[in-house]
Amino acid sequence: MSVGLLAVVDDILSAAMKASAKAAGVVIDDAAVTPQYVQGITPARELPVVGKIALGSLANKFLIIIPAALLLTAFAPWVLPYLLILGGAYLCFEGAEKVLEWFGVQHGHADEGDRDEKKLVLGAVRTDLILSTEIMLISLASLEKGLDIWATLAILAVIALLMTGVVYGAVALLVKIDDIGLKMAKNPVRRVRHTGTRIVRSMPAVFRFISILGTVAMLWVGGHLVLVNLGEVGWHFPVDVLHGVEHALHNLGPVVVWIVDTIISAIAGLILGLLIVGIVLGIAKLFGKTPNFHEGEESPADVHV
Repeated sequence: MSVGLLAVVDDILSAAMKASAKAAGVVIDDAAVTPQYVQGITPARELPVVGKIALGSLANKFLIIIPAALLLTAFAPWVLPYLLILGGAYLCFEGAEKVLEWFGVQHGHADEGDRDEKKLVLGAVRTDLILSTEIMLISLASLEKGLDIWATLAILAVIALLMTGVVYGAVALLVKIDDIGLKMAKNPVRRVRHTGTRIVRSMPAVFRFISILGTVAMLWVGGHLVLVNLGEVGWHFPVDVLHGVEHALHNLGPVVVWIVDTIISAIAGLILGLLIVGIVLGIAKLFGKTPNFHEGEESPADVHV
């Protein structure tokens, strides 16, 4: 009996790891976006705020996303590709808007002065809802066909806990590593002191890199989701072009194929995202409003430590 139980647990863990691997790009993006919400608050409140966001992320997954995913699987599995297209388009929009900010194009974002903790937590949890939905939907779409509802529930629960732990564990480390560096810089041991100084000096560059990595991940994952799932709903041309390029480069090895696939997906995501940004700004202009794309979040152009 115990052997059988262990085998079931092993199958669940293996399926969860395999499915969650497909969502790696969104996980990177989630881990890269969240620290921007903690920028500007007092060091003593950084970890409590990250903890609140992590609890909100778990609530998103277990109270909203997983029940909806199970209902979707049971009654309307055909809706999944359309949801993935919408989610991918949202990621493209977010990524393109951040790219525009790299070039100094700001849209409705201004210095908020003292940041309201409750507001930034709510903003982060809302953003997490989108990214967590993408993670769980991608994972759901990657599961083997024919699983019963309890196996699906168990696998999704493991993925939810695993992804939340990975993302917010990484976020907690990122937001506190400069404090660790400062303490090391005051250590009487010269080698430790120099290491701490290097950590502190490197953090602005680290956060800029993370911001760039998160944006590229948004465009890559979003573009790929849209291209692939357009084929699932009947428009095969975009994904056929992608597969054609992959086939042409097959002899160069899987690494080259993956790099080119990623570049094509990111470019497609950027183009789609820019179109959506233009549409959003055009509609807002018609109503005389200026949309704020960064509620509670610091602009990528302003990332600092």
